Amino acid sequence: MVLPIVVYGDPVLRKVGVDIDKNYEGLAQLIADMFETMYAANGVGLAAPQIGKAIRLFVVDGTPFSEVDEDDENDLSAKEIATLKTFKKVFINAKILDEEGTEWKFNEGCLSIPKIREDISRKPKIKIEYYDENFKKHTEEYDGIPARIIQHEYDHIQGVLFTDKISPLKRTLITGKLTDISKGKVNADYKIRVYKPKK
Repeated sequence: MVLPIVVYGDPVLRKVGVDIDKNYEGLAQLIADMFETMYAANGVGLAAPQIGKAIRLFVVDGTPFSEVDEDDENDLSAKEIATLKTFKKVFINAKILDEEGTEWKFNEGCLSIPKIREDISRKPKIKIEYYDENFKKHTEEYDGIPARIIQHEYDHIQGVLFTDKISPLKRTLITGKLTDISKGKVNADYKIRVYKPKK
């Protein structure tokens, strides 16, 4: 089932997600719905807070990044492309153990902040510990685009948005757009949910 995506302004996007266990009610269906929602919105990652749940769960599928033209001018290494071709994963109770390397910029967007993109600096290599959908524990290392997709989604379960990582000046320049998004004044190409405070 395609779920509406929570947009900027909803307090759930600012909550630090809580760990879950294998008995979390409806987990398998929730994961399936999250993948379906992500694909319907043409995303490469989706975290539980983006569908209104403050839990430590996110899904990724980096295959769109691997579908590049041979003639395309891109900085992807053969290793990154190979990783991205099979980079469909579920991360539960994830914990980034280490980030290293010289920060590099990449243009990021977010399904919860439609129509806004900015260059974001992140470290290129990460080491992460997480459980998969079968609650098998993994400790893995990623670099380049796969690492960045994980870092972006991991931020969501930490209550952090990519707009928090831009300069104060740039943030000032997009304040009006963010306000419009929080009021639902945005044309997203997918179902969104705007926060309405209880009166």
